[in-house]
Amino acid sequence: MLDIKAIRKDFPILSRTVYGKPLVYLDNAATSQKPSSVIETITNYYQNYNSNVHRGVHALSMEATEHYEAAREKVANFIGAPDSTCLIFVRGTTEGINLVASSWAIPNLGPGDEILLSEMEHHSNLIPWQRVAQITGAVLKFIPVTEEGVLDLENLSALINNRTKLVSVTHVSNVLGTINPVKELARKAHNVGALIMLDAAQSVPHMPVNVQDLECDFLAFSSHKMLGPTGIGGLYVRPSVLKTMQPFQSGGEMVKEVTFTSASWNDHPFQFEAGTPSISASIGLGAAVDYLQSIGMDEVRNHEMAITQYALEELKHLSEDFIFYGPNDISIRGGAISFYSDLVHPHDLGTILDQEGIAIRTGHHCAMPLVRERLKVSATARASFYIYNTESEVDQLVKALKKATRIFTNAYKKNI
Repeated sequence: MLDIKAIRKDFPILSRTVYGKPLVYLDNAATSQKPSSVIETITNYYQNYNSNVHRGVHALSMEATEHYEAAREKVANFIGAPDSTCLIFVRGTTEGINLVASSWAIPNLGPGDEILLSEMEHHSNLIPWQRVAQITGAVLKFIPVTEEGVLDLENLSALINNRTKLVSVTHVSNVLGTINPVKELARKAHNVGALIMLDAAQSVPHMPVNVQDLECDFLAFSSHKMLGPTGIGGLYVRPSVLKTMQPFQSGGEMVKEVTFTSASWNDHPFQFEAGTPSISASIGLGAAVDYLQSIGMDEVRNHEMAITQYALEELKHLSEDFIFYGPNDISIRGGAISFYSDLVHPHDLGTILDQEGIAIRTGHHCAMPLVRERLKVSATARASFYIYNTESEVDQLVKALKKATRIFTNAYKKNI
């Protein structure tokens, strides 16, 4: 069991108030809060060894390079990569997916080739493949989502066939909380010679993830969702695939030799990291990994399962007024709960909860096709949990939701 009281003390922002009430932060699927150790690590870089990395021969540059590459090693180990050379630092999940789209998909796909996605994808794992299809003539196919909020794999054998070149799916849905059976999808993809990419933005921060165990070819994730700073993330590429890929961007650092008319590329992963990298953020991500490992990812997962189960049980009391989306089986569910009520528009709901000091997310959560075409609502509200959330915060959420429904029910009655 995690010592949540001790953990909460590590996060300075959790001691603040909003509109005179203690902050209840339930927007972790959008971004997580940062522990003091991460903040201090970033400050220490700027105060004591701020310098550009690689190639510099002076003390500050060598020290910065040592910390920067140590962070890469930590992050690679964290996701079970075979070595750090197959981990590319990117700005986040979105850039990681776009890198694969530009450096692998566009050069390798052609008319009639198929890319298989799911209906629960974040825009980051949908729009890049729409662009690839437009450029190459490839065709997009989609795994349906059932009423229970899980992937419908009944016709998977037809969806993954000899025309399939890439399967790209979210590991955990940011709307439904569903944990998808990605190992099964990886095996099916590899059986027909296709590759598989995982959007792991909602899994790497919340559960043990091992890229070799998952048998994925690409995996992208973001630092800011796992206690680290914004503007940095990781892209894992299977070494045998990485060797076949061309640079995503060009410029300084990603080259070995340059003449006025030609250039040769640097070794992996540096050929994919053109220009000055986000040094402080990378080092901060390394500190976030240290913090999560000090807790243990099994413990992180166990806590989220417990608090999500508690939340689902308590929210059942509101089922007359709200629809709650996603699977009931907690073993295949992450810590995000989306909900909708005909009584209160999600944006109004978010505003009322904000007045109670409760931060949730409202809208389509960058998954507009899922929300509008499958859930058939304009938007939902979403509460999402992390290691510092407590059952008492869930109780405050339930209380505030009851208050919101009372306000709008009374307003509706007055207007009749």
